[in-house]
Amino acid sequence: MSPHRQPQHVVVMGVSGVGKSTIATSLASRVGYEFAEADEFHPPANVEKMSAGVPLDDADRMPWLRALADWMNRRHDEGRSTVMSCSALRRSYRDILREGAPEAFFVHLVGDQALLLDRMDHRKHFMPSALLQSQFDTLEPLEHDENGVVLDVADPPESIVDRAVAAVEGAARPDDPSG
Repeated sequence: MSPHRQPQHVVVMGVSGVGKSTIATSLASRVGYEFAEADEFHPPANVEKMSAGVPLDDADRMPWLRALADWMNRRHDEGRSTVMSCSALRRSYRDILREGAPEAFFVHLVGDQALLLDRMDHRKHFMPSALLQSQFDTLEPLEHDENGVVLDVADPPESIVDRAVAAVEGAARPDDPSG
């Protein structure tokens, strides 16, 4: 009999264009966790602002981040594990997410800015490539005391997902190590 595990919550994070949604949906499918796209939690005013090329400020982000934390917390209370794609650019934003899931595991996707600009120029999304620099300016990489892994997106998506799955499975801890 395998040991009972607490629900696990994974946030696939990074600046726009790193492939958060692609990697997170594949990761969720592979590990069998419920998926959420954080962009779908933005209120219309945030989407309009970003579509107009205006970066969000912290006042715009706070209700959105709290809604994401609440979503994870509700799933946790139901015993369900989750994977979410979310920029989570600052430590303070990740701290809010951890209010909903204290043991959240972050998969920080990183990549060369030129590669990301090219990707953004070839996709349909409300976030224009002109805002990428503002995201890099805001980004605070994972700190040594944050639960997570950093993965470069220069490799093919399947390879990135393989490494993400290995990191997530390595981070999962049984409730009772004695079984």
